[in-house]
Amino acid sequence: MPQPVLTLSHITKRFGDLVANDNISLELGRGEVLALLGENGAGKSTLVSILFGHYTADEGEIRVRGQLLPPGDPKAALAAGIGMVHQHFTLADNLSVLDNIMMGSEPLWQPFTRHAEAIDKLTAVALQFGLTVDAKAKVGHLSVGERQRVEVLKALYRGARILILDEPTAVLTPQESESLFEVLAQMVAQGLSIIFISHKLGEVLRVSDRVAVLRGGQLVAEAPAQGTTQAQLAQWMVGHAIDAPVRRPAQAVGGAVCVLNQVSTAPGRERLVNVSLDLRAGEIVAIAGVSGNGQVALAELLCGTRAATSGSVTFLGQPLPPHPAELVALGVARIPEDRHAVGVVGDLPVWENAASERLRSPTFSRWGWVRRASAHAFAKQVIDAFDVRGGGPLVAARALSGGNMQKLILGRALMNPRSEATHSKVEGTPPRLIIAHQPTWGLDIGAVAYVQSQLIAARDAGAAVLVISDDLDEVLTLGDRVAVMHAGEMTAARPALDWTREAIGLAMAGVAEVRS
Repeated sequence: MPQPVLTLSHITKRFGDLVANDNISLELGRGEVLALLGENGAGKSTLVSILFGHYTADEGEIRVRGQLLPPGDPKAALAAGIGMVHQHFTLADNLSVLDNIMMGSEPLWQPFTRHAEAIDKLTAVALQFGLTVDAKAKVGHLSVGERQRVEVLKALYRGARILILDEPTAVLTPQESESLFEVLAQMVAQGLSIIFISHKLGEVLRVSDRVAVLRGGQLVAEAPAQGTTQAQLAQWMVGHAIDAPVRRPAQAVGGAVCVLNQVSTAPGRERLVNVSLDLRAGEIVAIAGVSGNGQVALAELLCGTRAATSGSVTFLGQPLPPHPAELVALGVARIPEDRHAVGVVGDLPVWENAASERLRSPTFSRWGWVRRASAHAFAKQVIDAFDVRGGGPLVAARALSGGNMQKLILGRALMNPRSEATHSKVEGTPPRLIIAHQPTWGLDIGAVAYVQSQLIAARDAGAAVLVISDDLDEVLTLGDRVAVMHAGEMTAARPALDWTREAIGLAMAGVAEVRS
């Protein structure tokens, strides 16, 4: 291994009775890419937060080039040359590239901003690492790949020599990912060291020199990337072999459950433009595309929280009701994009979140009073059937890991409770239409396999399933038919085998014609 530029020694961090990091020791060499892997809740975020100064370790120490890094001090981490590019970009859309990069880099008492010097420095950094970008462009006008370049440049501008990349390809097209890998290779060749955090194991093995795997807060494996397989990584991460879902063609595709015909929505940050699509029983239609190209508008339209301004949407041959509660009662299930802000109410217990979307139904309420026993029983069914770990029905939803929170949402969507009070024929029926928006975003490989297998099972049970995902592997794994969105428009949904990754990538970038 090259001479270490970063050494973590016996790092331990506790949150009450939870040991998030348990005696972890790691080294990072100069010009090395170290992949940091682990399930959701394995301790990766805590370890990185300690490294960047957001948390203070209870035990252990960190040294950068032999010098002790002061704990709990982000400024000291930045001064030591540690930079981080978060999965969710921290840029101001209304400011220029230069203003975003300079933000916070000059002292407050300085009477004026040194733009000329900053442009010269930014130009030199961009040329050194092959990260070309227009310094005067508004960030809001940039593509996702260009915004990521700005984030990387922001770290390099501040002198980062150790770069932490958190899920760097999560929202990139295949072509943008290839461009990023080329940049990383150039950075490493110039002596930068990189900690690469990703759930995409193929990418991990491609770009990394070594891999370190956390499980349950402990370092359970370290190995050279060369000679290691994805199956080995998966087993180290979860402690047992993972059977990834195998894409099986739909066996019995039925009639159209939901049909969109030349649908447009009101102008805004996201909209639909003359979109046509049919969703059939017993089939999964997967929508590819970079986030921000109309996917939110499509999901909200089908969930009843956004209205069409033109065109028509029918559900089971009737106009789609613009009321979410009515859609839920009719058998429309939703898995929202943001499980924390939209999927659950974090301060409420699991049982209230499980019953929340049907709280006014006879199953869970009577004469205006909540039937707690029924809600508790339903929550227990969801917990048992979907292996929701982290506590029982009384635990606050925010205490669950991301994967278990997603299992709770999935169970709530797919397990429609039957009303014993009314013997309703609507409640208790399997979902007729499932809208799964980013169903596995940020989940570890074990949770991904579970969620995907449940969506396939729902399809096989006769549901029409719409999967909206930034993950091209997921699109090709799940989709019987695939369509691509760009700038609010959509391609025709064609059989998955008719697409190549390159063709999807071009359509995602708007290079190919995308109107349906």
